[in-house]
Amino acid sequence: MPRIYLSPSTQENEYITGGNEEYYMNLIVDAMIPYLKVNDFDFARNNPGDSIDEIIANSNEQINNLYMALHSGYSPEGTEPPLQGINIYHYAYTPVGGERAAYYIAENLKEIYPDPNLVTIVPADTRELRDTNSTAVLVELGYRGNPEDEMWMKQNIDTIAKNLVLSITQYLNQPFADISYPLSQMAKV
Repeated sequence: MPRIYLSPSTQENEYITGGNEEYYMNLIVDAMIPYLKVNDFDFARNNPGDSIDEIIANSNEQINNLYMALHSGYSPEGTEPPLQGINIYHYAYTPVGGERAAYYIAENLKEIYPDPNLVTIVPADTRELRDTNSTAVLVELGYRGNPEDEMWMKQNIDTIAKNLVLSITQYLNQPFADISYPLSQMAKV
């Protein structure tokens, strides 16, 4: 059974439209879980109270097929126009695994993000990408400080979650199984 380590942001960076990065990235991970389960993935996730050192160490205690961090980028106040778009980071010095995972994520997010031209893959050298033992990607799902990006993230939690799990199945060469009802209706079922 493939294993995925999910690392939603532990940063409480405020959104100008209300809420914060940690809250919304955790909602997306929460929404990913039913899709991961129906697709027969084992998974673990970080503890919001952990430091980046603790998160990396926790991830490295297991053998994971993919480490996926979810964040939002920063558009400084007063930037005109505010920064916008999605960035998918992979470790710049890893063999093709991270770049291949980033490719599937980018291609699928282009299908749901309002401007597909603003979905980019970025090679990077950050601790979260470099120090994890498994293939790692860091997905910035839009820019905080940009009201359009913030609202897109907030209004598309289920769609983003499904899209990310679809990308994981493609990366791991597995078929994708959908769930039979919208996640927002789960409490009513």
